[in-house]
Amino acid sequence: MITVHLFYKGQGGAAKAFAEEMESSGIAGAIRAEEGNLRYEYFQPLHDPETVLLIDSWRDQKAIDAHHASPMMVRLAALREKYDLHMTAERFVAEEMGSDEQYIRK
Repeated sequence: MITVHLFYKGQGGAAKAFAEEMESSGIAGAIRAEEGNLRYEYFQPLHDPETVLLIDSWRDQKAIDAHHASPMMVRLAALREKYDLHMTAERFVAEEMGSDEQYIRK
């Protein structure tokens, strides 16, 4: 599994408005339905109202590449432009849970 944290930053509530339009327009739902998508969720840090975090998880790189080549990316890019958002990203590749398991309360 590959997870990408995308931080969308804007001005005057633009990042939140972008995430809300992604949901209301059906774009986010369509991405969740793509083959290989495991998670696609928006969050907002309590200390930074001008940033929205997208947690985006995929089965593998092939699924991410197919997503990036899809027509959905054109719609998504247009919304980023509409709201004048800037992004940073962090990428994580899952591995087996090690000795930290004892600290996870289930």
